[in-house]
Amino acid sequence: MSEAITANDKEYEAQEMAEAPGADQPMEDRTNNRTLRPTTSKKFAEFMKSGWDNQEPDIEPLESSKFIPARLEALGKRFPGERIVIPAGTPKVRNNDDDYAFRPNTEFSYYTGLGQDYEAGAVLVLNPVDPESPEAKAGKTHTPELFVAPRADNSTETYYADPHYGEYWVGPRAGLKELNAMTGIATHDIAQLPDALGKDVGAEAGAVRMRVVRLADPQMTAEVENVREANGFPDPAANEKADDELQEFASTARMVKDSYEVNEIRKAVAATKDGFDRILTRLPEAVGKPRSERMLEGEFNAVSREEGNTVGYDTIIASGEHAPILHWMRNTGVVGHGEMLLIDAGIEVDSLYTADITRTFPVDGKFTPLQKKIYQAVLDSQQAGFEAAKPGATYSDIHHACMRVIAQKLHDWGILKVDVEESLSPEGQQHRRWLACGVAHHLGLDVHDCAQARYESYQGAKITPGMVFTIEPGLYFAKNDLLIPPEMRGIGVRIEDDVLMTENGPEWISKDIPKQIDDVEAWMAQRAAARK
Repeated sequence: MSEAITANDKEYEAQEMAEAPGADQPMEDRTNNRTLRPTTSKKFAEFMKSGWDNQEPDIEPLESSKFIPARLEALGKRFPGERIVIPAGTPKVRNNDDDYAFRPNTEFSYYTGLGQDYEAGAVLVLNPVDPESPEAKAGKTHTPELFVAPRADNSTETYYADPHYGEYWVGPRAGLKELNAMTGIATHDIAQLPDALGKDVGAEAGAVRMRVVRLADPQMTAEVENVREANGFPDPAANEKADDELQEFASTARMVKDSYEVNEIRKAVAATKDGFDRILTRLPEAVGKPRSERMLEGEFNAVSREEGNTVGYDTIIASGEHAPILHWMRNTGVVGHGEMLLIDAGIEVDSLYTADITRTFPVDGKFTPLQKKIYQAVLDSQQAGFEAAKPGATYSDIHHACMRVIAQKLHDWGILKVDVEESLSPEGQQHRRWLACGVAHHLGLDVHDCAQARYESYQGAKITPGMVFTIEPGLYFAKNDLLIPPEMRGIGVRIEDDVLMTENGPEWISKDIPKQIDDVEAWMAQRAAARK
């Protein structure tokens, strides 16, 4: 018996070697040489198509689908008569043939309502309607179409032969009819996309200008450029400028959130509170352990996967001298007794909306007088920013209100040697040695949302109802800073909350996450007791 198997194995190996591509195999095809190539056996192909029960994924409209038409209408009205191309993007390589978990491009998610990882390689196209059509006369500017890979179910050879789309590999996935039902957008085979990009509109054959979210998928951008050149738009600089205008509009459009978006951010904040609870429950056990910052990070990351899609950004767990490092994300340190522990973390829910919360804790559960003094100064600064945030105010108003409190505190402590007004002047700014970053930013699908908007539309624009943003002042006293008293060196404090602007003024979305000194100490005691 074993001899027969060995003989068959040798025969199969010989056939594989005979069919191998040889020395001229392209480098990009070599990454999977570790895996046996798909068999050419007809019997195997027939066998693999038989004997399977159908696995139909659930089909129901996404809640976001109610809000998508209004977003698409606003986008179309900004660029009438032009074809808009918004790719989802493709997976990014982590190492060799392993990819990072796919997350769709933010603009694609905003204009389709699709989150998670449904649609790698998909493309949303807004086609301009014929200007002489009844739809155009009724005010319609575009017809949206979604181009996706069809399902590779067990009726196809792709089912077992394609590790990217084959459902043998990745499980049941949404295809054309599923995504159409989920989004309400007409959905087509991605193979039809090249023809759709070059399609004429009305009598002006070949005259359709195209815009693309160019950084989402370089290969799709190159394809759009080829079509533009063929249609009489060959100027790369002009095309890039047109694409930048699309990116800017899409970014600015997200500044005011609809009710669906606000509710998703509320979900993200609630999940983030659960993540902080998990951290504090583990904290007493972690103190003094090697890489205890990562022990706490793991607790939060676990909640992000249990309750959401993942983390909204790399979690910062910074104890002691790491806390003054603004973007400390190695999280390799030891959480030590007597230190302050700064945690900046947010959970991204399945819709891809994220929270962004920072809390700073006394590791031993009680603030020392010095820690309390520094923490309260930051808390006072944040409250000043909140009070400055009212309909009609600007982000700059929030920034200046926070900075004034910080400058005054530093001056009162004898650290800021110049007059407060001099430091606050454009020519001064000495206080920013200890708070160099901004203190407010938009929040939504991206943790730093709307970042491609113009400065005057962001920092200088009036805050209006529906905007969601953070307020996050801090004080960062580095271990090697010789301009501060030795006892303050190695202490960093940041307090960050998420805020919704309403008709009646700002609302703390994250008000249920304790931050007052007594409340923080009580929270820590309650979570420590929960572990016993």
